Amino acid sequence: LIVVLVFLPVFFLDGVSGAFFRPLATAYIVAITASLLVALTVTPALCLAWLPGQRERGPRRTTLWTLRAYRAVLPTALAHPRLVGVGVGVALLASLASVPLLGESFLPDFQERDFLMHWVEQPGTSLTAMRRITERVGEELVQVPGVRSFGAHIGRAEAADEVVGPNFTELWVGLEDGADHADALSRIHAVVDGYPGLHRDVQTYLKERIKEVLSGTSATLAVRIHGPDLEGLKEAAQTVHRALTTVPGIADPRIEVQALVPQVQVALRPEASELYGLSTRDIRDAVTPLLAGTVEGSVRDGRRSVDVVVIGEDALRADPTALAALWVDAPTGGRVRLGDVADLWIGPSPNVIHHDGGSRRIDVLADVGDSDLGTVARGIEVALAGITLPPGYSAEVLGEQKERAAATRSLTWLSLGALLAVFLVLHADFGDLRLAGLVFATLPFALIGGVVAVWSTGGTLSLGSVVGFVTVLGIATRNGILLVSHLRHLAIEAPELSARERVSRACEERVVPILMTASSAGLALLPIAWAGPVAGHEIEHPMAVVILGGLVTSTLLNLLCLPSLYLAAGGGSDRATMVA
Repeated sequence: LIVVLVFLPVFFLDGVSGAFFRPLATAYIVAITASLLVALTVTPALCLAWLPGQRERGPRRTTLWTLRAYRAVLPTALAHPRLVGVGVGVALLASLASVPLLGESFLPDFQERDFLMHWVEQPGTSLTAMRRITERVGEELVQVPGVRSFGAHIGRAEAADEVVGPNFTELWVGLEDGADHADALSRIHAVVDGYPGLHRDVQTYLKERIKEVLSGTSATLAVRIHGPDLEGLKEAAQTVHRALTTVPGIADPRIEVQALVPQVQVALRPEASELYGLSTRDIRDAVTPLLAGTVEGSVRDGRRSVDVVVIGEDALRADPTALAALWVDAPTGGRVRLGDVADLWIGPSPNVIHHDGGSRRIDVLADVGDSDLGTVARGIEVALAGITLPPGYSAEVLGEQKERAAATRSLTWLSLGALLAVFLVLHADFGDLRLAGLVFATLPFALIGGVVAVWSTGGTLSLGSVVGFVTVLGIATRNGILLVSHLRHLAIEAPELSARERVSRACEERVVPILMTASSAGLALLPIAWAGPVAGHEIEHPMAVVILGGLVTSTLLNLLCLPSLYLAAGGGSDRATMVA
C-alpha cells in the first residue's frame, strides 16, 4: 500500500510529462498489486503443498558470510547512536545542499535513427533556389557513412497544417540499423554546418514533436512577446535578443523569421469613399479575389478533388495602376474606379503576422549549448528581469523548462500529500507515533544515494530522475517496516531479552530478507542502468540510476542506522508501547 501511495502522484502529471510517465506508473502499480495478491494467495498454497516434506536446512555459506560481516559492524553502530545520527544528518544535508548545483533537463536526447531538419531561408526566396539548395545538401548527406535514406519537402503541402512558404524546407534522414549513431550524427552536423546564412537544425522526430506541442516552435526555449503594434514587437524582440546573447550556455539565440516583403497596399480615402457610401469592407471584398483569389468550386481529377480558384492575372496583381482602374460597385448605385476612392502602392509588409490569445506576438528562440536546460532558463529569467518593455508589451518563457518546472512543482506538492498519507498508514499499523516517526525518518536515507547516483552519471537531474526519487521512497519505507515489525514481534516473543539484545537479534534475523528484497529490485534495474541511455531506455535509465543509488544507501542505513536510532529513541524500554 505504501509503495502504491508514493507512486500515485505520477498519475496526476499533466501534458507531455503525464503522457510519458502515466503508463509507467500504471504498469508499476499493477505489478505491485499483482505481486501482493500472489504473495497472499499463491505463495501460501505452494508452501503448503511443497514445504511440509522438506527437512530443515542450515544456513548457506553466503548467509553465514553475510551474518559474520554484519555482526562485525553492528555493535559499533549500536554503541555510538549519536555519532551515527550526526553522520547521517551531515550526509543528508550535504546531499540536499548539492541539489541546486545539479544540472536540469526535461527529457533526454532520444536515440532515434531518423532525423528531421528544418531549413529556413529569407522570405521571398524562390522555389527554384530552395530546390537547388535541397538537392545539393541531399547529395552530400547520402554520402555520409550509415545514412540509409534521404527525403525533403519544400514549402507547404496542399492539406498541410503548417502555413509556410517556399523558403521553408523539411529534410528527413534515416540511418541504417547497424550504423554508429554518434558518428553519423556528428557527420550530419558537419554537412549542415556547411550551409551558413540560413537557419537550420537537426532533431529527432519525437523531440521535434514535443517542442512543437510545448511552444509551437522547434526550439528548446522560446521567449514569446505580446504587444499591439508590429513595429513595437520588432523593437521589443531586438531588446530581448540582445539580452539573451549575454546568457552563458545559450546557443543560437534568434528572432523568429519575419521579413518585409513587397505587397500591394490599399488605403481608403474617407472623404471620397463617403460620397459613394463605400466602406473598408466593400473595398476589401472587391480587391481580395484579384490579389489572393477565391475558391469558386471544385473538380474531380481521378480520386482527387481540386479547387477551382479565381484570381487576377500576374500583371494585374503586380501593377497598382492597373488595380486603380478596377470598377467597384457602390451601395448608392453606379460604379466608381478604385483609384478614385483609394490610394494604391506597392510597399513593404511583414511576410507573416502571428496571433496568440487575441494578441499579436513574436518569438525570440534559443537552444541550449554547453550547459543544461535549467541553468540557461534561469539565466534567461535574469536577463529578462534586467530589461524594461514598453507599456502594453509582455514577455514569457515557453518551452521545455516551463513544462519541466510545472511537472516538478506538481510532483513535489503531490508527493508531500502522499508522504503524509504514508505517515498515517504507518501510524495505523504501529499504533505508536514514535515508531511511525522512526520509520518515516528513514525516507531521507534513499535521497542520499539517489543524489550521489545523479552526480556520478553526469550531474543532470531530469524528470525521469525526479520520478526515480519518488519511487525509491516507497522501497526504502518497506525495508524500515520489515525491521521495526520484527522488533515488535520479538518484544512479545522474547521479553526476557534486553533492548540491545533484542535489537541485535532482530537485525541479524532480518538482514538476509532485507538484502534479498533490495537485491531483487536492484538486479532487475541493473541492466537498464548499466546499458546507459540507449534507444528505448532514455527515460528509464535516469530512473534506474536514482533507484539503484537510493537502494544502496537506504538498505545500508536501515541496517546500521535505524537500529541505533531505535535505541536512542528509547525503543524497547517500554514493552507496553512495543506490544500496542
